[in-house]
Amino acid sequence: MSGWQKISGFLALRRNTSLLLIALVLAGTGEKLWLGFAPKYIEVLAHDILSAAQIILVIGIFDALQTLLGALYAYPGGWLTDHWGQRKSLLLFSCISIAGYVLVLVWQSWIALLLGSFLFLAWSALSLPATFSVIATSLQSHRHTMGVGVQSLIRRVPMMLGPLLGGWLLTRFGWTDGVRYALGLCIGMSLLTVAFQWFMFEPDAVLGSPAPPPRRPADSFLGVVKSFTPALRELLVSDILIRFCERIPYAFIILWAMNSGGVTPQQFGYLIAFEMVTAMLCYLPVAHLADKYGRRPFVLATFGFFTLFPLTLIWAHDFKWLALAFVVRGLKEFGEPARKALIIGEAAPELRARTYGAYYLIRDCTVTSGSFLGAWLWSLSPQANFIGAAICGGLGTLWFWWFIYRKQKHG
Repeated sequence: MSGWQKISGFLALRRNTSLLLIALVLAGTGEKLWLGFAPKYIEVLAHDILSAAQIILVIGIFDALQTLLGALYAYPGGWLTDHWGQRKSLLLFSCISIAGYVLVLVWQSWIALLLGSFLFLAWSALSLPATFSVIATSLQSHRHTMGVGVQSLIRRVPMMLGPLLGGWLLTRFGWTDGVRYALGLCIGMSLLTVAFQWFMFEPDAVLGSPAPPPRRPADSFLGVVKSFTPALRELLVSDILIRFCERIPYAFIILWAMNSGGVTPQQFGYLIAFEMVTAMLCYLPVAHLADKYGRRPFVLATFGFFTLFPLTLIWAHDFKWLALAFVVRGLKEFGEPARKALIIGEAAPELRARTYGAYYLIRDCTVTSGSFLGAWLWSLSPQANFIGAAICGGLGTLWFWWFIYRKQKHG
């Protein structure tokens, strides 16, 4: 066996997973060139039109749309993947996103950001069940955590590169021209994504030849939800609480960093890079250990870091302390591959993509209210926002420990 075969075997690389990783880098880098700066961009666009309270509300609505559309698109994305195939579905999702980017590019208004989000969020939201399905159909079950880990690692490359390049564009050209250039690059990368997805092939299980027929009760959304195992239901509850912890401060972190911490857009890109490098250093060793020794302890550690991050922001008033806080934020990805592998392991093979879609639909529809809760808490004070987030994280961590981790340990 050659050195490359050993490396590709360890990293669980196959043709479809490799093409998927390239698509994730291209599409993700384009999106992250500007999307992470969108709350501040809204503040800039609406500064002379809306009051401060109205701007906070618009930012909350924009953030809520990201969560809500991620929820509403997840199940249709899973249904399309199960019925139409991975390749065709991913191609469609990419084209919808490109239409959204074009809208925001030609109409520079905070209204365009709200309307365009229905389109440009299609790739990340609709494609999530499809990406899980690619891993599940390409790899054996004992390699799922590594497959998710490699995918998660590669996803963080654009999350690091995009804000670095986007921050430079904004610092160099200003908000108006900088966002325009970032969107132009984003559209170009999305077109390249379409080109790579074209060469993916459909596994037989998706095309339908040897796959077992779906159970009749699970043809509907409620039927899929009823197929959830008890462990998947408990994971869903804890995950909802943890995502409240993440969503409450999410849209306002850039405002805290730039308005209170005094950082520039380029420095904010550096903070994102610190977060992503930290996450990337964790993924492969943790994925290997989770496949070998069990996934639940790593998920528990992840939930703990989710809870810790908003607390670190309270004392982060300059670039140095913000950098430390973003390292903690990177550590919250510690066990994400293990969490996603738990979902894969608990899903029935013939309902896999729809199970992912239903899981994320329930989770993110519920968590959407966290954006409005975060806006209300932010209007009270940033500290109230961060403490409220940490309380939700603590409850989610305790729930997972009591109902899932402890049962595994003692039962």
